[in-house]
Amino acid sequence: MKLGIALITLQFCFAGFHIVSRVALNIGVSKVVYPVYRNILALLLIGPFAYFLEKKERPPLTISLLVQFFFLALIGITANQGFYLLGLYNSTPTFASAMQNSVPAITFIMACALRIEHINLVRTHGVAKVLGTIVSIGGATTITLYRGFPLFQRSLTNSHDNIKSINKSQNWTLGCLYLMGHCLSWAGWMVLQAPVLKKYPAKLTLTSFTCFFGLIQFLIIALFVETDPNKWIIVSWEELFTILYAGIVASGVVVYLQTWCIHKGGPVFVAVFQPLQTLLVAAMAFLLLGDQLYSGSIIGAVFIMLGLYLVLWGKTKERREINEEHESLTRHLLGDETKETQHNNKDSEYAV
Repeated sequence: MKLGIALITLQFCFAGFHIVSRVALNIGVSKVVYPVYRNILALLLIGPFAYFLEKKERPPLTISLLVQFFFLALIGITANQGFYLLGLYNSTPTFASAMQNSVPAITFIMACALRIEHINLVRTHGVAKVLGTIVSIGGATTITLYRGFPLFQRSLTNSHDNIKSINKSQNWTLGCLYLMGHCLSWAGWMVLQAPVLKKYPAKLTLTSFTCFFGLIQFLIIALFVETDPNKWIIVSWEELFTILYAGIVASGVVVYLQTWCIHKGGPVFVAVFQPLQTLLVAAMAFLLLGDQLYSGSIIGAVFIMLGLYLVLWGKTKERREINEEHESLTRHLLGDETKETQHNNKDSEYAV
């Protein structure tokens, strides 16, 4: 239950980040300055907790671990955040969220290729996991491609002037390419993070190092890309809010929460909740931006929930079967050991 609640909370935070990031881009926040401030706040938030809470259980650092942290940051922070902002700038929040629904499939393929995730299509739980993933992605795709008829009528008069242009795109094809790079890097980060967590289970410290190396990498990029000092100055409360949300919620809380979820449930189990985000973005767009809610969203939501149920059922059944096999093997070994002990006792009696 804790894992399920954490994953749903994670998708709520991500959905809000789509809207907040689009607002930041619309009001002119730099695409390089934004992630720099975001990772500074995340590091300041997580770093002290990592130092004090994991002081005794933190494994010793090695050069090999630091290199792995650096590449995790390159994939999961720099490439992930950079491609996302470029893709969002050339598309819309709903489309960006819909593109992210390819993450479960990409993660599933990568995890199977690296033998992190095992799938058995002969067993019902294996079929359920595959079918659930496909159904969830299909539901999110339905929300994006099929509108249907409007359920409510909402006016845009109450929406903010800076986010009225949220559905305008500058280069749709380029946006698709950037978002695909974002999805590839995100899936790769989740898959590669799993074996690193086995070597270095201090999740807060791992998150801190990832944010630190990501910050260094973005600063190096900023030296060549963002040379205007005025771009680094926060001039409005809107800019401050978007940066605080990105740093505290989207990087601080979310990164640690996702790391914890990956540690508890595995990368594929975490990624399969991704389609839920599209539903939440559509709802937030309706409530906050005044967008209309269409019947396609309801139909897609039903498919998403059905797909999530299938995956949850398959994962639960898989774990139950593994536990039953383990208990059966344990009883068998204990039974053999008991028989051997009794046999040795009889031999000893005969010897006496």
